[in-house]
Amino acid sequence: MRSIMPADRLHLLLPFALPAAADASTALHDIHSPALDKLIARATLVERVAGEDFQRTLPHERWVARQFGALADGASAAADEAPLAPYMLRADGGEPGDATWACVQPVHVRIAHDHLVLIDPASLELSDADASALLAVARPLIEELGVRIEAPRPARWYLSSENFGTLAGASPLRASGRNIEIWLPHEAHSGERSRAWMKLQNEVQMAWFEHPVNEAREARGLPAVNSIWFHAQGVARPVRSPFGTVLSDAAATRGLALSAGVPIGAPPASFGGLAAVRRDATNGAAGTLVELDPFSAPYIEQDWARWNDAFAALQIDWFEPALAALQAGELAELGLTLCGDTGSVTLNITRGDLRKFWRRRVLASLFIE
Repeated sequence: MRSIMPADRLHLLLPFALPAAADASTALHDIHSPALDKLIARATLVERVAGEDFQRTLPHERWVARQFGALADGASAAADEAPLAPYMLRADGGEPGDATWACVQPVHVRIAHDHLVLIDPASLELSDADASALLAVARPLIEELGVRIEAPRPARWYLSSENFGTLAGASPLRASGRNIEIWLPHEAHSGERSRAWMKLQNEVQMAWFEHPVNEAREARGLPAVNSIWFHAQGVARPVRSPFGTVLSDAAATRGLALSAGVPIGAPPASFGGLAAVRRDATNGAAGTLVELDPFSAPYIEQDWARWNDAFAALQIDWFEPALAALQAGELAELGLTLCGDTGSVTLNITRGDLRKFWRRRVLASLFIE
């Protein structure tokens, strides 16, 4: 039978698809997922990474960094490393060269009772026009401090400076909704705060205070853009792709694929859309990575009803047709990497695995404590 797939192997990367054990009963309330249940029950467990509560990177970031070889030699699966900024820069249209780059994003930091809380940058609804206006004010301040800045996208900047040293910042979604104190940038080896970064941050914050863009935003009931967030610092390394095609909207994943020389694209709305990916644009033996991210915003906001809806849609659009393709022999192998905010689980399922009726793994066994 002729395959409808651009390759015989498909791997789905699903950030924030794995709730913590404490949230699972709420997140999965009234969910019916027979296709996913069968896939999980028959699958081979490839990897389980528990993670830790105060890691500054996210498990899906660490997973793609390891898969493409972006980490230093010898880094383990549990290493808190995801130096993805140079690859993000490449995806956004820049060229990282051999410099050390960090990604910097405009953010809103909310004042709580006795601490500061970072708001998910995606919830800001920051237009390119407003971001460009804020960038125009911030750029000369940054350059005056001897920091190189590239901003191919106005709401996502890339900074390079020897003064940042081995500064380690937390992923915005790792810190969102939390007291930012422990997530602020610090020297990776000493834990000390960077004076160079604090000076730059303060300069930008003061320049944006009562800026017309923020006054207009507040008049519309939107949060002011009142700070910047530093993360993902690193140097681009030669990478290689275990996949022949990468379909993702994430800048880091797209940049890694570009650096490895494999075709990239946007993920289709459903499994059926994979048929539009041309076979001659991929290495069929290497397979296709599809990163799907309907879960991040509701997970961070603890909006479990919306998370539940996204899960139900994924069941219909992806899990059911993928299972049917495996059963029909149209798909030889399906990989699943389900991530939470600290850990991840990777499973592999072949057509032959579906006949292993004695396997009885359940979804609840995957939850990260």
